[in-house]
Formats: sequence, structure tokens, C-alpha cells
Amino acid sequence: MYKILYNKQMLMDKIIDTTIDRIKQFIDYKGLSIRKFSNEIGVSHSLIGKTKSIGSDKLETILSVYPELSAEWLLTGKGKWKKEPSSIEAPLEVDMKYMPLVSIATIENFGRGPFLIKEKEVMAYYKVPKFRHKKIDFMIEIEDISMYPRYASGDVAACTIILESSFIQWNKVHVIATKGQGVIIKRVQKSLKTDCLKMVSDNKKYGSFDIPIKEITGIAIIAGIIKLE
Repeated sequence: MYKILYNKQMLMDKIIDTTIDRIKQFIDYKGLSIRKFSNEIGVSHSLIGKTKSIGSDKLETILSVYPELSAEWLLTGKGKWKKEPSSIEAPLEVDMKYMPLVSIATIENFGRGPFLIKEKEVMAYYKVPKFRHKKIDFMIEIEDISMYPRYASGDVAACTIILESSFIQWNKVHVIATKGQGVIIKRVQKSLKTDCLKMVSDNKKYGSFDIPIKEITGIAIIAGIIKLE
């Protein structure tokens, strides 16, 4: 074990030809996949895998996400890849990840088997300090006014998929994927009808209605919101 770690350290201390090569060496040493690393810095994984250069803004992001990484080594190959312990600055925020913003159409089938978001389906990535302790599976833009004034059209909702119906929080706003009505965003309440859930809008112009549980393919709760003025 010690021999393996020693050999990796020696490899990292070598001068690599280009910055992108040094980034790949760092990814390998950390035991990360290129996809995971790319998601953490908010770029397409193809950028790291195929390009020979990377913009200064992305380099700043890398150094922010990985404060132990030496800027001098990353840019020039001089010195050691890892900062000395005394020079490592504590990150302002910890355990934050980039959250994918996708369209309503992308999540229509999120309850039907394993839900995987493809890179081409991601419209943008968000990194929100307030959400760092929440499990956010995806973010979507509100497209109607049925939940106004709570949520307005254009607001961005951070959503957490619920895997068990027993975890539904009554009267909280959820994103519900259905077989016949697509994706709807409503408050979920207990229904007086057997094997149904009641969907309630905050906007009084929209009436409430019941949906048979068998018609629901997936449920996610809105864990947070980014509002527009």
C-alpha cells in the first residue's frame, strides 16, 4: 500500500508538458472519474478528455474546488502538486456540488426505473451554498403560474426525488410525473378518494383535483428555490 502511494506521489511530482496533462494526473491521483471532476468544476467531461488547453476561469474554479492543489504546479509544472499544509486555505463552503438544470421534458420519466441525466440534456449547472447540505437530484424552471405567489414562472426549483411514498410531506410542494398529464407542480394533500392524492394550487384561479396513485410514475419534493424579481 505504501509503495503504491509513494509511486503516485513521485508521478505527481514530475513535470508534465501541459496544464491539461497535469489536470489529468491530479484526477488520477485523487481517484476521480473525468465525469465527476468535470461536474464539480462545471464543464462538459469532453472538455477534459479531448482539449489540450483550458480557460483561466476554469483554472480558478479548479483551484477553488481543490484548495490543496498548487497553482504554481498546475500552471508551470514547478514544485510539488500539493501545497504545504500551512499554506492550504480552508474553503469558504464545503461539500458543495454542481446541480444540473434540465427541462421539464427531461424529467418526465424520472420515476420509471433508474433516472440518469445525460450531459447533452443539461442546460446549465448551479452551485448554491444554501443547498450544500441537501441532496438535490435536478433543477427545473417553473413554467406556469399555478403556484403563484409562492412560485412564479421563471423561478428555478431545486428538487429531491422521493423513492418511497411514505416520505411525502403533506401540503408541501412536489414535482409529480404522471402517465397522462406529464409533469405537474402542486401541493400534495391526502385525498378523500381511495388510492388517490389531492393536487392543490396556490393560485386560487386554479382548482384542486385528485390523481390516482397508479397514474403517478415519480415524485420529487422542491427542496429550495431561486427566485427572480
